[in-house]
Amino acid sequence: MVTNVVIAGLGGQGVLKASDILADAVFSAGFDVKKSEVHGMAQRGGSVCSEVRFGSEVLSPMITPGEADYLIILAADQIEFWLHMPGPEGVIITPESVDAKRLPAKRSLNVALLGCLSLHLDVPLEFWMASLRRNFDEKFFEDNKRAFELGRLPLKQPFTVKAKL
Repeated sequence: MVTNVVIAGLGGQGVLKASDILADAVFSAGFDVKKSEVHGMAQRGGSVCSEVRFGSEVLSPMITPGEADYLIILAADQIEFWLHMPGPEGVIITPESVDAKRLPAKRSLNVALLGCLSLHLDVPLEFWMASLRRNFDEKFFEDNKRAFELGRLPLKQPFTVKAKL
């Protein structure tokens, strides 16, 4: 079985960093991982997307529209643009899932939403923490750890495409 995760947002929001953290955590947990990125418009604040697939054996990094198990959206105005990616039971995690006022830094929303995602995946917490440590300089680790923990206390539960439609 392969798990498909799409992370999408705007350039500068940390889409690629979030996918690096996710891929690192699941790889450390023993999964085969493939990742792809589309970031051509990132410098101009345009749409950015990264796809992470993991499981016992993953042959391709690309996720076919309608087959994502999880869609993480970092910019609320991007939700409609990416709704073609999750399957009927796909879980959608949006910025509304966390209390942005409680984030230790505005730029840590991406990590908070990974915290929400972590509640759905069979990846032990220590792999997430180790991935955060590897992906951030020491001076940024504590803020990102707090953001991740905030995401594990979601304000609003993620919804499925089925429930949305």
